Amino acid sequence: MAVRDLVEDAKYWFDPGSGMTTDTAAVRFHHRLVAIHPFPNGNGRHARLLTDLVLRSVGAAAFTWGSRDLAAAGEVRNRYIAALRRADAGDDTALLAFVRS
Repeated sequence: MAVRDLVEDAKYWFDPGSGMTTDTAAVRFHHRLVAIHPFPNGNGRHARLLTDLVLRSVGAAAFTWGSRDLAAAGEVRNRYIAALRRADAGDDTALLAFVRS
């Protein structure tokens, strides 16, 4: 149900009349899908893949996601997780910056 609700919300976010940029809509989509956590494992990879597919479907470039493999532990993954946590607290600016870095 939560994924279905996310898809319905995303239809509004990606609508040109919403006043939201494509990147902001995609970051919201990604963050919420990660938070829903529909699988026991691989939720981040799944959410990044779906977000990139949605971006491409609306004619936008896929995110660069820090230009690294986020599955491996390290500084880039730590920045990604920190940005997700800030978004959990209502501040998506770090995630917006990260996805195009």
